[in-house]
Amino acid sequence: MLIAYLKAFHVIAIIAWMAGLLYLPRLFVYHAAVPVGSPQSETFKVMERRLLRFITTPAMLVSWALGLWLAFSGVIDWLQDGWFHAKLTLVVLLSAFHGAAAKWTKDFARDRNPHSSRFYRIANEIPTLLMIGIVILVFVRPF
Repeated sequence: MLIAYLKAFHVIAIIAWMAGLLYLPRLFVYHAAVPVGSPQSETFKVMERRLLRFITTPAMLVSWALGLWLAFSGVIDWLQDGWFHAKLTLVVLLSAFHGAAAKWTKDFARDRNPHSSRFYRIANEIPTLLMIGIVILVFVRPF
């Protein structure tokens, strides 16, 4: 029964993490289009910081903690489950994207954004593609 609850809270944390990773770059798209120092820019800074600090990062940490707990609980056969190794690779890449989003948040906070709105529109697709790969690996387990 504990495993079922761990899985449920793992999925809940992943949903919150993904929500943050999908929304944060969208904020960057709009933030990059407004003048530095404008009231809109200052509002975006607050929104980005709070989203990252209070939702996205805690959700990532809970996702990782529960995921590792599940992985070491015996539900994964480390030698046979190749799908899990591929999934873990994609989750590491998703975490790297999270790190990039944190850096971009700091860049905006310092009024030092080096990227265009178009850059963030493209970047906004990365977590979606990684999520698709992760979900397919978990449910289809192709290898």
